[in-house]
Amino acid sequence: MNLIGDHTDYNEGFVLPAAIDLECVVAARRREDAEIALRALDEVEEGWHRYPQGVAAALAERGRPPVGIDGALASSVPPGSGLSSSAALEVACALALCDAAGFELGGTELALACQRGEHLASGVRSGVMDQLAAVAGQAGHALLIDCRSLEIRPVAVPEELALLVVHSGLPRRLEQSAYAERLAACERIARSLGLRSLRDAAPADVRDEPLARHVVGENARVLAAAVALERGDVSRLGTLFLESHASLRDDYRVSTPELDVLVDALVAAGAAGARLTGAGFGGCVVAVAERPRAAGVLDRAAASYAAATGRTPTVRVCEPSRGASQLGRPSAIP
Repeated sequence: MNLIGDHTDYNEGFVLPAAIDLECVVAARRREDAEIALRALDEVEEGWHRYPQGVAAALAERGRPPVGIDGALASSVPPGSGLSSSAALEVACALALCDAAGFELGGTELALACQRGEHLASGVRSGVMDQLAAVAGQAGHALLIDCRSLEIRPVAVPEELALLVVHSGLPRRLEQSAYAERLAACERIARSLGLRSLRDAAPADVRDEPLARHVVGENARVLAAAVALERGDVSRLGTLFLESHASLRDDYRVSTPELDVLVDALVAAGAAGARLTGAGFGGCVVAVAERPRAAGVLDRAAASYAAATGRTPTVRVCEPSRGASQLGRPSAIP
């Protein structure tokens, strides 16, 4: 789940995600040929078979031997939600594939291989945030990630703060959205400014470029949100969430009427702030609230949203959790 910092990762910017208490699990055994034979026990990504194949190809590029697996996968991460369901699938498959072949990669390299697998599977040149969060997550912490250097700094989430996630009931798929158009436009603007990426742009450079204006402003909001989180300043964090959503809605144009209604409903119900999370075009909204008020906020917001849109939302309080690991092993990937 990304707390704040959307459409900044592929611009070499900053993001603040957290691994959460949803999971994709793969149980597999080695095959002596190179075939990957998996069956899904739950609803997962449409065309999900492409993702293990893409990850296997990316791992092969890094030297993994051509060893196959037989197995099954189960996932509690809702697909098309903006909660990184494809990254969860990729990382789980990568761990199973590496284990079967006796092949090891460090956490960052594993995340990069999974990102490459996503590109091969979906044709979308997405950033690496989702995979890094799935690999490097720490219990009780968000991760401040510099998507240029790939430096990761854990940021503690105060126990009195609840992270609320509400699925709008409106699914989305990146390959069927304008995601690729936004990415290409950002690269074009950076080139016109003579910059490597919009990470290097100043506010004055992008005053008249709404897409770039979002990226520059969002990078600043991510850094401010990390400070607010460390200080336990829920009010400031909520304000940053609302500013982020307004920018994604007005400048980046990736919100929908349903997401806007849901953000307003959460704030009216008592959340300190709310914003769309993930790429937009549907999926989830994330909100912050004082933990004792969380259940009431979700109940009131869900009722208001359903009445306004006719859609049934799915609500959840998410806990920042440990990242991916092999079952039975005591720690996450190094």
